[in-house]
Amino acid sequence: MAAASPPPSWSRSVTETVRGSHQYTVKGFSLAKGMGPGRFITSDVFTVGGYHWAIYLYPDGKNPEDNSAYVSVFVALASDGADVRALFELTLMDQSGRGRHKVHSHFDRSLQAGPYTLKYKGSMWGYKRFYRRSLLETSDFLKNDCLVLNCTVGVVKNRVETPKNIQVHIPPSDMGSCFKELLRRGIGCDITFQVGDEKVRAHKWVLAARSPVFKAQFFGPIGKPDLQTVVVEDVEPVVFKGKENQQKLDCTVMETEGFSYLEETCPSLLSDLLATVAVVDDDPASVNRKRAVCGNEVSVPVDSVEAFFERRSRRRV
Repeated sequence: MAAASPPPSWSRSVTETVRGSHQYTVKGFSLAKGMGPGRFITSDVFTVGGYHWAIYLYPDGKNPEDNSAYVSVFVALASDGADVRALFELTLMDQSGRGRHKVHSHFDRSLQAGPYTLKYKGSMWGYKRFYRRSLLETSDFLKNDCLVLNCTVGVVKNRVETPKNIQVHIPPSDMGSCFKELLRRGIGCDITFQVGDEKVRAHKWVLAARSPVFKAQFFGPIGKPDLQTVVVEDVEPVVFKGKENQQKLDCTVMETEGFSYLEETCPSLLSDLLATVAVVDDDPASVNRKRAVCGNEVSVPVDSVEAFFERRSRRRV
């Protein structure tokens, strides 16, 4: 059977504009009259699309041949850049409140002319004959000797889209902690172990999932599903609790309360713990694993642990 072909790769080129606007207010416009053609006043620098821009206002026009008859307005690239493509809109704001603004927009003609390319720092886009000065001085665009200009810049940006490789971090399971909390609070317990003078509650289904012995005893064809009490002999309660917690937590022997207790007391309790492992869990693979764990974590030679298990097995036979 031929191997399945991988899905086809893909990519997408997206061209869009990053827009930004700046409002430039000129107070005392009449005082700028007489500066002469080619002389200008400028706005503060503003940023759009990662580039700096500025508005240039020529009160007496940019060209000497117009004899100061027109006001010129331009927007200039104020930062280093080469072949910056952009769209522009310059608006002379109507200050009468009627919204009759004078708009010169490059956006409306973008499909026909395309974006304007600014070759270097200082490159400009605008109008030499933005508005006739004589008409401006008597219009609603000039109020209290004040002009308001709004400039919108749309910088053309290109990007390539590809499938996103999303990696989801899955936190480690805390199921063992949940089981332990159920055990601690006694919720849903359906089996009692009589260990010496102490009773230890547990859950049959958790024990059966972790031990083939319990599985057969509780749910096997010849088992006792109605069994409610199990008497455990020759094992101290604190050691048995450690083993029972191990079944709940799906962890190794050295992570149980019984094992911690073993380490803090005397080495003789190692025998009790290993005996519990052998008594409670007869699964060969599980027992072999725990032999190695116990020998490694308590610094007891594995040979000694093996010998203990051999003696324990003979004793049980």
